[in-house]
Amino acid sequence: MKKISLLGATGSIGWQTYDILCSHSDEFKLVAFSAGKNIEKTKEIINRLKPELVSVQDEVDAKTLQNEFPHTHFTYGTKGLIEVATHPDSTVLVNAVLGSVGLESTLAAIRMSKTIAIANKETLVTAGHLVMAEAKKYNAPILPVDSEHSAIFQAMNGENPKQVERIILTASGGSFRDKTREELKNVTVKDALNHPNWSMGAKITIDSATMMNKGLEVIEANVLFGLPFEKIDVLLHRESIIHSLVEYHDTSVIAQLGTPDMRVPIQYALSYPDRLPLVEGKRLNLAEIGQLHFKEVDFDRYRALKLAYDAGRAGGTVLTAMNAANEAAVALFLQEKITFLQIDEMIEQIMNDHNNILLPDLETILHVDIETRKTVESMVK
Repeated sequence: MKKISLLGATGSIGWQTYDILCSHSDEFKLVAFSAGKNIEKTKEIINRLKPELVSVQDEVDAKTLQNEFPHTHFTYGTKGLIEVATHPDSTVLVNAVLGSVGLESTLAAIRMSKTIAIANKETLVTAGHLVMAEAKKYNAPILPVDSEHSAIFQAMNGENPKQVERIILTASGGSFRDKTREELKNVTVKDALNHPNWSMGAKITIDSATMMNKGLEVIEANVLFGLPFEKIDVLLHRESIIHSLVEYHDTSVIAQLGTPDMRVPIQYALSYPDRLPLVEGKRLNLAEIGQLHFKEVDFDRYRALKLAYDAGRAGGTVLTAMNAANEAAVALFLQEKITFLQIDEMIEQIMNDHNNILLPDLETILHVDIETRKTVESMVK
């Protein structure tokens, strides 16, 4: 039985992970998890899976829960995330938190040689060089949970990575894929949150609409698989059936296909190298689908994706600045303080004004992250 620590249990990826843990209670044991402010979901997980340690965002909630569940230990805040990640009984850490808050806890788990199932793009985007160096030093496997990177990982199983010609990440195009950039001027938050294929959290759904989500995945692919950016392509694919492809020197292309269900890559990361039945999973019927559609990406239309490629090629702290600017700008859009197109504009301004530092240490990364968020806030004021 694998013992699991889970960061971000009440978010979209975390909740689907919880569903898998419930479905395969004979395979997995949840020993520790973190949550934010969704206390009702937190209580449900505690009642069902009875973990030893739980971390929440606020100290008041931790104390209240401690009174209600005396046999569970409660903690809170950043310190709590690290405690969950480094729980001595767990062998696998699932990092499903949003944003760069998952960085320190992930590094702490790596230094205990835990297997890291990572759904937290920002950790690899802002500090990929640190994460991979520490993973190599401490022999900690990094298993991707994103559907695209899981697809690449599966398509490269048993293959020689030196014989890869390129990898191709597929993208649905998000909520506004049929709109021109001109037509995006007055779109609403409600419009942006209406994703055509996937059920995801608000931040990731907005990132999908701007295509920054795909930009972060391009950088993540560079970190995970060690390919240069000129060998990482993005292809628009409306149906989200082909999750990504790998092309080899001999022109063979291997793809991973399946219905859009995030539980598939989550469960594969947990069960690897084995596969388990997906409870209530919908099987792919290509005859029923009939057609699959593909289209090249227009970088003028999806400006955020171009910015991510630019940041990836530059490396250094501009990656942290880009990511922090995006997180802050998306939050402002969700609060209806800026327009949809201003998200890209703010990110671009931050990147243009940034003094880049190559190969930054953790302290520098955290400092740039904080200062960038402050700058974005001041741009609105």
